[in-house]
Amino acid sequence: MKCNICGMNEASVHLTEVINEQVTKLHLCEQCAKDKSEEMQAHFGLTDLLSGLMDLGSPMAEGALEEGLAVKCPVCSMTFYDFQKTGRFGCGGCYETFQKNLSELLRKIHGSDRHVGKRPFSSKSEKEGHQVDIKRLREELNELVLKEEFEKAAVVRDRIKDLEK
Repeated sequence: MKCNICGMNEASVHLTEVINEQVTKLHLCEQCAKDKSEEMQAHFGLTDLLSGLMDLGSPMAEGALEEGLAVKCPVCSMTFYDFQKTGRFGCGGCYETFQKNLSELLRKIHGSDRHVGKRPFSSKSEKEGHQVDIKRLREELNELVLKEEFEKAAVVRDRIKDLEK
């Protein structure tokens, strides 16, 4: 199938746009898809997404805004408010400095701040890759037992056993 924009290259990206309940399908080559991606970012950027998720304009967020300006990364002096404006951290230290804020943001976007989906193939064995999951699940299991939520604990125990196989 040929690209809908240039008509010359083979389409490798397939987009479906829904605007006012009108469905439009686009079949694009790699270059036209890149151009379209840049065009879409101009209309809806990461800054817009972050602003909406962090509720910057709400009265309750004013305290959060002050907090976002108060804490600075010790490495690059970036504030969380700067991150909200740009959508990019200044350095690796920002991830540790703003870990709490970032966890809240990830929970709003994904419903969790932990990755539980598929993992890319790596040179490590699959069992080694599951060690982090097993550790987290054991902590969760201990919490569930302390709360006496034994049915949920049994499900977590079974997941641990599956990962250890």
